[in-house]
Amino acid sequence: MATYVIGDIHGQVKALEKCLELSGFDMENDKLICLGDVCDRGPHVKESFDLLLKVKNLVYILGNHDKWFLDWVLTGHTEIVWEYRYGKITRNSYQDGKIPEEHIELLRNARLYYEDNNRLFAHAGFMVNKPLEEQNEYDLLMSRDLIEYAFEIKDEPGIDLDLPFDEVFVGHTPTQNYDSQEPIFIKGLWLLDTGAGWGYRLTIMNVDTKEFWQANIK
Repeated sequence: MATYVIGDIHGQVKALEKCLELSGFDMENDKLICLGDVCDRGPHVKESFDLLLKVKNLVYILGNHDKWFLDWVLTGHTEIVWEYRYGKITRNSYQDGKIPEEHIELLRNARLYYEDNNRLFAHAGFMVNKPLEEQNEYDLLMSRDLIEYAFEIKDEPGIDLDLPFDEVFVGHTPTQNYDSQEPIFIKGLWLLDTGAGWGYRLTIMNVDTKEFWQANIK
């Protein structure tokens, strides 16, 4: 079994299909860690979830866009930014208006983070100098504290992130924010959101070999 991690998909099912194809991902035997945010921005949210649910060994980490969608499904209410800016695209992907129960259960059972072989996988990251067990939902789904700190010290010799893991993999923050179309690595931290939600690229990576494959959105 090989283990792969994929960045924010944001309804780009064609790019998801291409990434799985290019990487040679085995739907029955390999493990796929999804860093969250399948919802919003792109037009094929439903189809993206349908495809992910075919992965036998799927680890799904909740993203902030996923959380907004799930809250709306369960309660009819969510963040205003979702209802008035993002929600229409995701709702429209469910053309009959019915959300499959398996989609709801995937998000209800999604993890806030995942640990594997002394590696941590989270959607946004976590707050620096705060124990993992004390991190709240905002820290893990929204905070860019870890990424911002990494860029502050990236050129400082002898100063590390002092991570309690060998490596940390996150999405949430597009690498285009830092002028890169590819994954970024800084002192044990991997940034895997390569802008699929903004019309750029979706990336899948083998977590052991660090080989990665990308699908262009445009």
